[in-house]
Amino acid sequence: MEKKIRVLVAKAGLDGHDRGAKVIAAALRDAGMEVIYTGLRQTPEMIVEAAIQEDVDVVGISILSGAHMTIFPKIKKLMDEKGIDDILLTGGGIIPEEDIKNLKMLGVGELFTPGAPTYAIAEYIKNWCSEHPRVN
Repeated sequence: MEKKIRVLVAKAGLDGHDRGAKVIAAALRDAGMEVIYTGLRQTPEMIVEAAIQEDVDVVGISILSGAHMTIFPKIKKLMDEKGIDDILLTGGGIIPEEDIKNLKMLGVGELFTPGAPTYAIAEYIKNWCSEHPRVN
């Protein structure tokens, strides 16, 4: 039996809008992945700790608050420090194109903006995981 892709979906910071995160979580489950949803108002430290404890392949951050240039770099730095830089850090929300480019240069994966089809997100994760198999 093939190992299911494990995805942690998190809402970071003070952003209280989680409908999109729940839609993505459901779509990823429908695509055959195991999804852990951490709920609202997670700190970068809480997210990274949950990723380690849940032994996930992917961390997906939903952010609509405008704090993406703070949250993503902080999570990426913590992941690198904890030695889990083999886990995909991806996400989406209201993120300007210029910021997406800058975040990708820091090592963040694809970032999806409102209106992105859920199947495209699932396909991206599946493709990334097949190209970057984790050794547990």
